[in-house]
Amino acid sequence: MRDANEENGGASGNDGAPKFGRLLIVLAFALILIVAITFGSEAYFS
Repeated sequence: MRDANEENGGASGNDGAPKFGRLLIVLAFALILIVAITFGSEAYFS
């Protein structure tokens, strides 16, 4: 039982939490990057 838990992301009791958290961070970073590019291009071209 302990080996299966270590394979799925470590010592946390919830199996889906680490992968979901990493996905959430990546999506948030992508959203911030898109917003930054939008405001940057608007400031550059106007």
